[in-house]
Amino acid sequence: MHEVHERILARAEEIAAEAAPSDELGRLTDKAAAVLRSSGVIRMLQPAEFGGHEAGPVDFFRTLRDIGVHSSSAGWVAGVVGVHAFEVAQMDIALQKEIWGEDPDTWIASPYAPLGRATPVEGGFRFSGRWPFSSGTDHCRWIILGGLIVDEDGKPVPGGLRHFVLPREDYEIVQDSWDVVGLRGTGSKDIVIEDKFIPEHRILDPAPMEDGGLAHRVGRGDSPLYRMPFHPMFTAGITTATVAMAQGALAAFIASMRGRVTARGVKTANDPHQLAVLGRAISDLEAGEVQLFDDIERMWEQAQRDERFSPEERLRVRRNQVRIARRAVDAVDELFLHAGGSALRSDSTLQRCWRDIHAAMNHASNNADPIYQAYGLNTYGHPLPASVLF
Repeated sequence: MHEVHERILARAEEIAAEAAPSDELGRLTDKAAAVLRSSGVIRMLQPAEFGGHEAGPVDFFRTLRDIGVHSSSAGWVAGVVGVHAFEVAQMDIALQKEIWGEDPDTWIASPYAPLGRATPVEGGFRFSGRWPFSSGTDHCRWIILGGLIVDEDGKPVPGGLRHFVLPREDYEIVQDSWDVVGLRGTGSKDIVIEDKFIPEHRILDPAPMEDGGLAHRVGRGDSPLYRMPFHPMFTAGITTATVAMAQGALAAFIASMRGRVTARGVKTANDPHQLAVLGRAISDLEAGEVQLFDDIERMWEQAQRDERFSPEERLRVRRNQVRIARRAVDAVDELFLHAGGSALRSDSTLQRCWRDIHAAMNHASNNADPIYQAYGLNTYGHPLPASVLF
């Protein structure tokens, strides 16, 4: 077990205690963020030369799982923010020094939706836009934002998708923009950029990261970590967080069953129907975790062999991820349905996990049909939609 994982397990009660307060605050509490920061989880995929652990991805995602079981929002933020170090490690070394040179615990937010518009100017671009869903952004000092390069008429140029990196002073967090029913503690607020200059060294074409091939081009080829494919790595963070929420709901259900008595005077811990619901949920969730971590392990072994990742291999992982998430939410729905009226209480951990996991399913990474379609099209040798990222 990785040392960071051990530190997280040792502080599980602290993480759990901050789940409800984070929901009330609409972002991770400072204490919750401090636990994550001091544990080193956000530095697990960060280069060793910049104070990171450069850990194996299996260690990272298993650590995320055990954060998310205790706090959906903390697990979500740790996954999203933690993966950003994996990408930045493949960017210009000057940018890495700007971000981590003075403080290796600097956090980086996103989102990647290409909602920004970048106009070329000497030495870089002028950049503007508004983005929703910047998870954990209040605790971050840099951000990666998706955008499109446009021509002088404002029309996107072919192949112009880029990731733009900006320091905190160059963007605004819209503080009242995160009023939601689930994952409230993630603080996934809107970001606004108004005509900021972005120098060339803070811009990345993400396409070469798709098959794991960028690492060699930027001097990171000696590390198998950075030879992993970008999209399955990022989406694994979302899938792991989703599975963790389901495991949190399962733990709450088991705890409530121990003392619950139905209106007919039957102890739920002895009720065959309740036990059947429990057995199905445990089996489905365990199967999902086996599949999730097996895929990560297989990709890791392939990266260690320095092999590129084909569309078929990446699509298989994404197909599995969206199905794992679906099984997880279905299991939670059944548990919630059979948990009795007390599960509806606002102080119920089960209802919070139920709300959180349904919110998680609205993330693009958990949108299953486009992935299933792309997998089927690829199976029969048809062209794949450009809109599907894998």
